[in-house]
Parts: sequence; C-alpha cells; structure tokens
Amino acid sequence: MTRFPTQTALTIASLGALFALLPRVAPAIKGPSLSQLTSLAEFNPERTPLLPLAPHRTEEVAFEAPMRSLLAKLVKPIEPLLQDANGGLDHFYAALWRTERKEADAVTRVTHYGDSPTTADLITGDIRAQLQARFGDAGHGFILLAKPWAWYQHRGVSLSGSGWQIVPATRFEIKDGFFGLGGVSFTAGASARTHIHLDDPGQSRFELYYLQQPGGGSVTVTTPEATQATTQEKTVAEIPTAGDAKSPGFAPFTVEGGASDLELRTVGQVRLFGLTAEKPGPGVVYDSLGLNGASTTVLSHTFNQQHWAAELRRRDPNLVVINYGTNEADFAEFVDKHYEKELREAIRRVRAALPGASILVMSPMDRGHLTGPGEIETMATIPLIVATQRRVAQETGCAFFDTFAAMGGAGTMARWYASQPRLVSADFIHPYPAGGKIVATVFVKQIESGLSRYKLQQVQNQSSASGAVR
Repeated sequence: MTRFPTQTALTIASLGALFALLPRVAPAIKGPSLSQLTSLAEFNPERTPLLPLAPHRTEEVAFEAPMRSLLAKLVKPIEPLLQDANGGLDHFYAALWRTERKEADAVTRVTHYGDSPTTADLITGDIRAQLQARFGDAGHGFILLAKPWAWYQHRGVSLSGSGWQIVPATRFEIKDGFFGLGGVSFTAGASARTHIHLDDPGQSRFELYYLQQPGGGSVTVTTPEATQATTQEKTVAEIPTAGDAKSPGFAPFTVEGGASDLELRTVGQVRLFGLTAEKPGPGVVYDSLGLNGASTTVLSHTFNQQHWAAELRRRDPNLVVINYGTNEADFAEFVDKHYEKELREAIRRVRAALPGASILVMSPMDRGHLTGPGEIETMATIPLIVATQRRVAQETGCAFFDTFAAMGGAGTMARWYASQPRLVSADFIHPYPAGGKIVATVFVKQIESGLSRYKLQQVQNQSSASGAVR
C-alpha cells in the first residue's frame, strides 16, 4: 500500500513496547536506551546503504517463550540475491577471469533473453556498459535489422529500415519457428534496405544471421569510404542466401579499421534475423534479446528447437540469461499449473544446445496494480513466480538472480512510482532509465562478488592440489 504514516507509527510504538518488556522476559538482556530508539526513528537514507533491500516477515510469539526461540522466529534468514551454490556460473566466471587477465582475444559473451524492458535495452544496456567498463569493451553484440516496435533500441546504435516484413515470435504469424537468435524474422520485399549507425566506430567484426533456403537471393553490405574529393560506398560483403534446404546461415565479414555506418540491401527472396558487431578482445559482449509481450513459452515452444539450437551454438555464449515472468503474472492459473513445466523446458533446450555454458534465471521486477484510489500493491503472482524460479534454478544446476528482492521486494513499484524522480512508468511495470540502472548496478555488483569468490576458490584448490603433490 502507498499509505504510510499510520503503519509506521504503530510499528515504532510496537518496537518500543517490545524493547521495554525485554528486561522482564529475560533479565540478562538489557533493553536499548532512549537514544538508541531515537536513532531508529532518525534513519537517514543518505548515510544508510539503500540496496539491496530484502524484507522479512515476523510472527506473533508468546512472551513466555524462551528468548532464543523468540529471536529465531523474529529474524528470518535472507535469501541471497545471486544464488549459485551449485557452481552454475563457473563456466562464465572462468571466461570472465580470462578476460580480466587480458588474455589474447579473450571475449566473454552473454546472451540475455527477456520481455519488454529488454526490448528498449533497459537494464541490459547498463549491465553492458558497467561490465565493459570493468572488463573491456568487445563490441555491441547482436542487433536486429529494423525496429519491430517503435521503442526498440540497442544503446549506441541507430537503426532505420524499409521494405521488410517484420514478424516477432510473439505474434504467432510464422509457423515454422525460424526466428534466428533474436526472435524476429525479417523477410525482404522487392527492395529492402537497412542503415545501421554505430556510435563507436571501433566495431570491425560482423556476422549476418540469415535463413538459407532454395531460391534465396543475396545481401550486399556497404560502408561509406571517404576520398579527397567525395564519399563513396565501399562493398564489404556480398552474401548469397541460397541453399538446398531451409537451414540457419551465417556470414562473417570484417571491416578493416572499423565502421561507423553499414548499409544492407537485398536482391530477391531473402529472410534475415540480425547482425552481430564486435571488436577484437579482450572484453565483454552483452546481447540484449528482448521481445515485447514475451513469456518463457517463446523459448520452450515457439522457437523451433533444432533451428534455435544451431543459432545458440553459432553464437556460443558463455552465459545465457532467461529473464521472464512479467507477462506470466497476468495468468494466475498458468503460474499455478503450467509455469514450472515451461521454465524447465526452456532450461533443457538451452542446456541441450550449449552443454558447457552457464545458465542464469533472472526473476522479473516487481509488478504493481491498483487496488483502490491511490493504492498500489504487488501482484500476488510475482512472489510465486520468483519462488518457483529460485527452486527450479537450484534443482537444474542454474544460477538465479532475484531482481524482485534487489529492488526492495513487495511494494517496490508503489515506492518507485511515488519517488522523486519517478523510477517507473504509470503501468507499474516498466522502469524509467534511472530505475533500470539501479537494478543493473546491483546485478553487476553481485556478479563481481561472485567472480571474486570463484577466483578465491580456484586459488585454494590449486594450493590444496600443490600440497597434496608434495
């Protein structure tokens, strides 16, 4: 609820009464002084770390119970924001450590699947920026060829396309399940073209993802080349798409010295999926693959399994992030009866395609809804989805990041909507950039802490092995 003062006053009064009774219940324990109670009321967020916030619940306990039992029931254990007790991130951490040591061409790749916040590169854009600032920038990663939605963006990239029939996997208009790596099919009309502008001209390694098919046409890729007199187009790739049968196609090409602008033009029957843009390593590449209105069923059912597996193997990420749940929250019966099965199937498909890669299940953000005039509550299905994700991740050997708890748990959307500046839109679903950056910063800090633990464990293992040999 957004109403605050009455509950707060009652809470402080209850705490005072409890502290006053402590000496009578357990004489060995001295209650807090008045100055200590004052310090509780004078909580100063400027001096107190805000994140991560993790709420806990209390239960009513009779005062005659032993004090140790009372405290045990009042203080619940806090679940970690990043759960990785099973070593699910070891492969990713090993790659990231090689990148950190700046080994030759050591590129760590992350492929992040998600729903609508990801379509605008919210959260993922800040994760990318922070990881690349820390470990090195190896490029933009996977980019769609035109905007399936007006708000689609990839930070640092400008897109303009025309002549394409654009079908995302969430529209269910294509029955073959061929949506490439990013979940969107681009079929060329009579003369389709796309212009891609890259703010960072250092990208020099590119790869076009397309569908090989009988009677397939061709794609020409050009880049501007300046001379003393004028600027002319230079052809950097001629890519035929014809093949004996429909199958995933991949065409790598390089642009010496890097490119700021690429122009793609098609001739004939062509179906494309996207383009990767990278730099020589060492560094991190973070693919943001969001679909508007998507749920876990896109991965578990809509994508053709063999086609998607080939796309994943070609990309060869060290970490795959499965970040859904926002849209499932609208369907309580689905969450109760079917969601777990779909999540397990999505994980199974990723693991079958990439047996050695790390998988991280990332929970949805808080999602609010109006329960009365000016009253915003967390949807009841969100905590259920988060609990299911945490358990399934543990049982399937995946890591888990609790975005919901990282934001502050239940009621976050009410607080974020009332904050100044506002951190979430009026739908109580989509974060504004400042809100997305909060989530990204907590996520990256957790990854950095996990990497430190991994490195320490590796050093200890090496020391133990060395001692055993002696």
